[in-house]
Amino acid sequence: MSDDIRRNMALFPIGIVMKLTDLTARQIRYYEQHELIVPARTSGNQRLFSFNDVERLLEIKGLIDKGVNIAGIKQVMNPMNKESEEATVMNRDTEEKRKEMSDSQLYRMLKQQLVTGKRPGQVSLIQGELSRFFKL
Repeated sequence: MSDDIRRNMALFPIGIVMKLTDLTARQIRYYEQHELIVPARTSGNQRLFSFNDVERLLEIKGLIDKGVNIAGIKQVMNPMNKESEEATVMNRDTEEKRKEMSDSQLYRMLKQQLVTGKRPGQVSLIQGELSRFFKL
């Protein structure tokens, strides 16, 4: 499985994303309303977020902390739609793989993502924010 597909794979429910980003469910839904993130939905309409969604939320949080309003964030970060390449992937194949993953496997996958990072030689934004959850 390629890295791009893995990063867009729907894995995290909103509760975990709230813990990882220190955002409230309302804030996350607000950013979704403004099309800054596009989480996948299960057949039961539950939101599932990818690594890319979490990283994007952390970028949004950083901009908010710097005093940038939602209009400024939309200019800095292009709004997304469901057909976007960065949108979270949710199809039968990825849903089955997600259901097969245990919590420990998901934990290892997240830790590996933190260690390897997205950009070689650079610390990713997600690594800086999430490293407090793991002893690397």
